Parts: sequence; C-alpha cells; structure tokens
Amino acid sequence: HERCETIRSRGVILSRMLKVPTCMAKLKVYVRLIKEGVAFAISALIVNRLRTTLSLLGITIGIFAIISVFTLVDSMERSVRSSFESLGDDSIFIERMPWGPEEGDEEYAWWKYRKRPQVTYDEAKTLKQRMTTADVVSFFGGASRNVEYRNSSAENINVIASAEGFENFITVDIGAGRNFTSTELNSGKRLCLLGFDVAQSLFGVESPIGKNIKVGGFRATVIGVLEKEGQSMIGGGADEWVIVPVTFGQMIMNLDESNTQITMKPKQFVSLKAMEDEAMMHMRSIRKLRPSEEKNFALNKSSMLSNGLDQVFGVLTLVGLIIGGFSILVGGFSIANIMFVSVKERTSIIGIQMALGAKRGFILFQFLFESVFLCLIGGGIGLFVIFLGGLAASAMTDFDLSLTLENVAIGLGSSVAIGLISGFIPAYTASRMVPVDAIRSN
Repeated sequence: HERCETIRSRGVILSRMLKVPTCMAKLKVYVRLIKEGVAFAISALIVNRLRTTLSLLGITIGIFAIISVFTLVDSMERSVRSSFESLGDDSIFIERMPWGPEEGDEEYAWWKYRKRPQVTYDEAKTLKQRMTTADVVSFFGGASRNVEYRNSSAENINVIASAEGFENFITVDIGAGRNFTSTELNSGKRLCLLGFDVAQSLFGVESPIGKNIKVGGFRATVIGVLEKEGQSMIGGGADEWVIVPVTFGQMIMNLDESNTQITMKPKQFVSLKAMEDEAMMHMRSIRKLRPSEEKNFALNKSSMLSNGLDQVFGVLTLVGLIIGGFSILVGGFSIANIMFVSVKERTSIIGIQMALGAKRGFILFQFLFESVFLCLIGGGIGLFVIFLGGLAASAMTDFDLSLTLENVAIGLGSSVAIGLISGFIPAYTASRMVPVDAIRSN
C-alpha cells in the first residue's frame, strides 16, 4: 500500500512537470498566431489605403459625435456644480420662491409663490436672536443698478446688500484692498467691494482702492476688489458684482421689492434637519401664521439644486447617447461593409492559408483584429480632435472644456465594441470557408 502511494505521488509530480512545457508551448503558439494575425491585418490596411481612409472617416465621425456630446455635457455639469459649491451642503436659504415644487404641488406653482412677501432684514435680525441651532445667520438683498466713476460707467450691475457673516455663503477672495469689518457691515458707512470686471470697466489699469464711485446715484468708497472668478454657465458671477453693507444697501434699493434671502448654517454637531425645523417654527411665529395656515416662505437647501441638476444632465446625457448612437451605427455599417469587401478580395488567400494548416480560429482572429484595429485608429483620431477642440475652446473662452479619462475610456471601449460587432460576421464567414472552393474562387 505504501509503495502504491509513493508511485502515485511521483506520478502526480511528474505529470505536473510535464504540463509546464506543454503550457509554454501552447502559449508560444498563441503568441505566434497573434503576431501573424497582426501582420496580416496591418498589411491589408496599408495596401488598401483608400478603403482604410474611408473606414477611418466613418468611425472617426461616429466616435467624435458621441464623445464630443459627452464631453460638452460633463463640462457643463462641472461648471454649473462649481458655481453652486460656495452654497455648501449644510446651508438653508429662506426666500419667497422655492427652488423646486414644494410638498403637495405636482408642478412648480410660480403663480402662487409670487404672491408671497419678500423676507426682510428685520426678520433676519429677529431670527438671528431666536435661533439656538444656527451658528451663522446672514441676509442678502440684490438689485441691478448703474455704477459710475467720472466719465466711465457700467450699467445693470448686480448690487448685493450683505449683512454680517455673508462671507460664509459666497466666496470673497480679495485681490486688492480689504474686506468689510463687522462694524462697517452693521453701520451705515458708504463702502463697497467691486467685482473684477466692474473694476476693469470703471478704472482700467488705475487702482480703485480709496476712490469714490456712484452706486445707483449714491456715493461710495471702494475698499477692495475681488479676484477674477471667470465666466460660468449661470452668468458672470462675482466678477459683475458690487457688494455693499446692508444698511447702505437699504438706501440704494427697496429691499421689500428686491430679491432677498436669509441664510444660515448650523452649529457644530447640529443636524441640518434640526436647524430646518427650528427655522420653520420661528419664521411662522415671526409672520404670525396660524397652525392651519399655509406657510408663505420657502426653506431651500443645496440638495434641491443637486437633485434637479441630476435630472437635467441625465436627460442631456440620454439625448447625447441617442444622437451619438446613430453616428456610431453609421460607422459600424461602414466597417462591416469594408470587411465584407476585404473577405471577398482575399478569398483565395484564405483558402491557401487553410490548406497550409491555418485553423478556423486563426482566420477568425485575423479579420476580427483588422476590424478592431481599424476602429481603434478611427476612435483615437476622433478623441484627438476633441482634445484639440477642447484646448482651443478653453483658450478662447473662460469655459473649461476638457476631455476626461472616463470619456477617453468610453471612446476606446466603444471602438473595440464596434470593431467586434461589425467584424464578427465577415470574420465568421471567412473562417467557415472550404479551402478547395476558396482557392478556386476568382
């Protein structure tokens, strides 16, 4: 029994040793077949330059169409989302109009929301005194006014009346000068911060710090200029703003008729829901609403914008996929047509290869590789054109249009998939030929 076990174990070891060179030999055969298939495919592509060019044109246009749409949608989404990043995901904005349909409304009932009164600075001050869960409570009011300096003027500039704590909700990067102090924000001093584009329009290369300008007909002293923010998908942003203290803003605009907003952030370890519930309670109390009465204000959160953006860009992506899909379909048919022509032209060569021992799998691989290789070249050219177009668009405008690695992977993956699908039937047809009939064909 022991001797049998010893012989058996030695046999297992010997069989394992014999399998190694067998696997290596098979691997060498596969590598050789791949090299030969690649050589045949590249040779066919080089010899038939016109046919190759036409095939490349079809697939290049298809990949360019679908990836350019994806790139444009992704760039738009990044731009829009970055414009709302300063809002934060832990903030509540109390306004007259909601950012989406409220609970119980099947659609955005703007006709009902417009009848609501604007939130006021007095309500903001009262709310700040009563809130126990909020760390920061601020107030904003906005209106369009003309801004003048000597003979220069800028029309319809967004004048933002801001209360203490406003820098927690909007990005205020000072490029020159300084920011407001708490005393200045709470007093009636006529001071202002200029956006980059406004400062350029009024002063050019001259420094605006300490100069007096007119904002809506009222004189104000410039104490700072914001850094250039750049154009975004939702407008010029802070580059086209003039920020003033809220008490000075009450002279420039009627805050009861302007776009106003109360903003707040919760204290540390306090949930957004807890702050929202307390704000709802105090606002109903401030406006003396009975429990049965419907609220006449809106509590908005950045998550409402995020959900809306997901739906909008989801639809845009679907539309882009449909448009690009038709282009890809046309490119796929052109590849299939070219591959059928290639199989027809090389029928006698296929017969000779099979007569000399080439297996059906080798013939199948040879034509599949040619189809995939052709699609990859076409897809690569399409991606390169999109890359150059994105660089040119970004250089000529402030809009960042860049090709992401994800879209590159989608483009190359789509090229491989088109090559496999379009080339399979011609390749399968070639691999099933009878050698004698193939050799005798003209």
